[in-house]
Amino acid sequence: MANRKNEGQRLGITDPISLTGPTYFDLCKTKQLQNYLENAQLYETPDEALAREEVLARLDQIVKVWVKSISRAKGLNEQLVREANAKIFTFGSYRLGVHGPGADIDTLCVGPRYATREEDFFGELGRMLAAMPEVTELHPVPDAHVPVMKFKFSGVSIDLLYAKLSLWIIPEELDLSHNSILENADEQTVRSLNGCRVTDQILRLVPNIQNFRTTLRCMRLWAKCRGVYSNVTGFLGGINWALLVARICQLYPNALPSMLVSRFFRVYTQWRWPNPVMLCNIEEGSLGLQIWDPRRYHRDRYHLMPIITPAYPSMNSSYNVSSSTLQILSEEFQRGNDICMAMESNKEDLEWDTLFERFSFFKAYNNYLQIDINAENGDDLRQWKGWVESRIRQLTLKIEKHTLNMLQCHPHPGDFSDKSKPFHCSYFMGLKRKQQGPGLPNQDGTFDIRATIAEFKGIVLNNYTCWKSGMEIRPAELMAPPILNKCFASVPREKPTIRFGSSNWRTQKGLKKSQVWQRKWNLWGLNLMQKQRGDQPKCSLVNEEDILVGGNVADPTVPNS
Repeated sequence: MANRKNEGQRLGITDPISLTGPTYFDLCKTKQLQNYLENAQLYETPDEALAREEVLARLDQIVKVWVKSISRAKGLNEQLVREANAKIFTFGSYRLGVHGPGADIDTLCVGPRYATREEDFFGELGRMLAAMPEVTELHPVPDAHVPVMKFKFSGVSIDLLYAKLSLWIIPEELDLSHNSILENADEQTVRSLNGCRVTDQILRLVPNIQNFRTTLRCMRLWAKCRGVYSNVTGFLGGINWALLVARICQLYPNALPSMLVSRFFRVYTQWRWPNPVMLCNIEEGSLGLQIWDPRRYHRDRYHLMPIITPAYPSMNSSYNVSSSTLQILSEEFQRGNDICMAMESNKEDLEWDTLFERFSFFKAYNNYLQIDINAENGDDLRQWKGWVESRIRQLTLKIEKHTLNMLQCHPHPGDFSDKSKPFHCSYFMGLKRKQQGPGLPNQDGTFDIRATIAEFKGIVLNNYTCWKSGMEIRPAELMAPPILNKCFASVPREKPTIRFGSSNWRTQKGLKKSQVWQRKWNLWGLNLMQKQRGDQPKCSLVNEEDILVGGNVADPTVPNS
C-alpha cells in the first residue's frame, strides 16, 4: 500500500504530467527538507506515540462498555446485549500520519441503530466520561454542523464524533469505505462518517504514501508560517491541504518531496480557479445523497476555489474561501513558486528556511480591524470564542459585498490575548484597497465600513442561542493601533484607505470601559442619523488615542495556541 508507482495503475482523473524519477539534486534537497522538518519538531517521540495509542485503546474499551450498558437499559434480548459493540475510528492528521506533538486526535465512535446521539452519546457517554479522573475539559457541542465532544484524556486532546448506523450489531472488522454504510443514515451521521471515508480514500489514491506524508507535513508547516492555515477564517484547513498535495502526488508519481513541493507551487500558481481539484471522478451513488454539482445546484456555482472530497457523497471542502482569501492564497502560491524556482536554478543560495519565513501580518497593512471579546469565566470564553471565530468569515464576506469587492480583508488565523485581562481575547483583520474602481463610495477614496461592522456585531449577538451574561464583542477600526506602532515604529505607513471620521472627543478618565463603549456606539448611531440627513458626521467611532479601551494586545506577533 505504501508504494504503488510500479503497479501500472493510473491514479487521478488525468494522466500524470511527468513520470521522471529523482535526480541527485532532488535527493539532496529532499534530505535537507527532511532535516528541516525534524529540526522544526514536527515529529512526536516514540513515548508520545505510545501514549496516544494507549488513549485510543482505552477510549475504544469505554465505548464498548457504554453500548452494552445502554443495550441492557433499553431491554434488548440477551444475545443482542452479549454482541453489542461500538468501535473507535480515527481520521484527519492522525490517520494520515502527519500529526505533530500535542496535536489533537480526530476520532469517530460508530454505534448501532438503538444508540441515539442526543440521549445516549451526549447523555450517557458524556456522563461516563465526565466521571472519569483521566478526562478533563469536557466540552460537548451537540448543535454544531458536525456534532462533537471535545475533551482531554490523560492530557491528549480528543475530538469525538458519533455515527449511528442502521445495523443492530457493529462488527469489529467494519469497513467504512462501502457506500452501503450510509443507508438510512441521518445527515449528522453522513457528515460524521465523511471524515474517515475521505481520509482513507486519500491514502488509497496517492502513489507513494511516505512521499505524500513528508510533502503534506511540509505544506502544513508552510501554510501555518504564512498565515493561511485556517478553514474557519476562509483559508484552507488540514483536509484541504491534504487534497491539494495528493493531487500533485498523482501528477508526479515518481517525484520525491522536494520536487513535489516545487511542483505544488508551480501547478497551483497556474491553476485556473474555479476549476475544481479532484482526486477521482465524482460518484453519483445510488442513495440519493446530494453531491457537489454546479450544473445542478445553483449554490455550487459560486464556490471560488473548489477542492472536492473523493468519497461519496463528494463535497466541496473549501466552500469557506472568499474573494479576499483566494487572492491572498494566490499571492502566497506565487511567492512559493518564485523561491522554489530560484532554488532549482541555483541563481541564489537559498535554503528551505526562506520558503518558511513567517508572514509579518502586523507590518503588511496600514489599517486593521480589531475584534475584542470577553466572558465571565474560562468555559464561557471558550464557547463564545468558538462562535465568534466561526462568524468572522461572514464579516469578510459582508465587507467585500458592501465595498463591491474593492476592499481586501485578511483575517489573522489566530487569536491574541492580554495576560492582564482575564477571559479576554482579540482577533485582527488587515484591510487594504485592491484597486481604484466603482467600489469606492467616498469622493476622497476611502471606505466607510462602520455600518457593516455594526451589522456584524448585531448578527453575532442576536443569533447566538447560548449567550450568557458577560459575553461581549467590541469591534474597533484601527489606523495603526498604538501597540503596533510601538512594535513597528520604523514601518512606513501610507495614507489610510478606511474611513474613521474626525474625532472631537477623547476617552474620559473615570469612566468604566463599558460606559465608554456604550458612548462610542451611541455616537456611531448619531453619525448614521447625521449621514442620512446629509450632514457631515462630527464624531468618530474610534480613534488612536482612545483605542486602548478596546483592549490592547500584549504581544501581537505571537498568537494564542
